[in-house]
Amino acid sequence: MISILEATGQERKPLHVFNGRVVKGDGRGKKHGMPTANLDVSSDDKLPELGVYSALVFVEGVKYMGVTNVGYRPSVGGDDITIETYILNLDEDIYDKEISVELYHYLRPTQNFNSLYEVKEQIDKDCIRAVAFLNDLFSPGSFEEKQ
Repeated sequence: MISILEATGQERKPLHVFNGRVVKGDGRGKKHGMPTANLDVSSDDKLPELGVYSALVFVEGVKYMGVTNVGYRPSVGGDDITIETYILNLDEDIYDKEISVELYHYLRPTQNFNSLYEVKEQIDKDCIRAVAFLNDLFSPGSFEEKQ
């Protein structure tokens, strides 16, 4: 069987890296079971192609898998470009903490959904794809897994 790494020809280096402080967002994601870390980055930071990516997220030295949206949020009427990451297996308050987000694989363009329920369904699908990709790219045991 051919691995995703072989199929894509991707090396183990990120497409883009963001470093920044986690700031409070609107709180919609948290209310609907999909809390995201909203990253405050410099307006001078060069952005990758807008869309959704599989990501590695480093919080206080611990590595997590995640799904990051770089761009607008058409489903909630967002007019500004944001960088927000759903971090798998992280259930703690990380507001005001400095984190690093490494983007590894472009999953899809940003989409407009009719409800936050539909957004949650898509994020769940994105997470499945991101986990498969990142586990193929890196050793599966190298990620934080909290019980």
